[in-house]
Amino acid sequence: MTIPAYPLSWPVGWKRTPAADRSRARFNRQTVTQYRMGDGSTNSYRGKAQVTIAEATGRVRAELVRMGIADDDLVISTNLALRLDGLPRSGQREPDDPGVAVYWTDRFDLSVPPKCMAVDRYDRVADNLAAVAATLEAMRAIERHGGAEVLNRAFEGFAALPGPAAGQRIHWSEVLGCARDARMSEIRDAHLRARSAAHPDRGGTAAEFQAVNQAFSEACREHEVES
Repeated sequence: MTIPAYPLSWPVGWKRTPAADRSRARFNRQTVTQYRMGDGSTNSYRGKAQVTIAEATGRVRAELVRMGIADDDLVISTNLALRLDGLPRSGQREPDDPGVAVYWTDRFDLSVPPKCMAVDRYDRVADNLAAVAATLEAMRAIERHGGAEVLNRAFEGFAALPGPAAGQRIHWSEVLGCARDARMSEIRDAHLRARSAAHPDRGGTAAEFQAVNQAFSEACREHEVES
């Protein structure tokens, strides 16, 4: 797939969650803390902590492996810089846009279009990744209970959407990958990310680069500021 893992490549036509409407999730990971007793023996107790980028990424990969999807057929797209293996790197500042989009293909059936699942309802990238993993797990449970056909139909709804038909106009927010009611500072950040991804020197095209700049100009006019 040619979909970039960084910056975030939000699927065309998918609605965005306004920043003010994002919430804190409760996806946790188990922790074990050991401590030494007064007599020199050791003991431990279990607790919970926020899920990390590495943990959430691992959950997504594990669910897709159970569906027969290999890492080579998977793209996890976020606004986090990448590790050498192309996956999101931990230990970074939370980006202004914490959305995630997971794309995958079935290498054994090329007639099936790529699938995509995107989540941005939470204020942390790790939680949005964990939400994707939890959703995939829940959908696989449908198959385990005899609903294979229901599962197939559900996943048809997650097919990665193609670009617009000729002459069809896209709202500037979809081009830039931000919410329609985003603040101007968020729009400027989204423009920089989209402009970088569309630059011909980075695999984009002149037409895509021009479309990004045109979308930013439209956003500025709508917000009555200079571009």
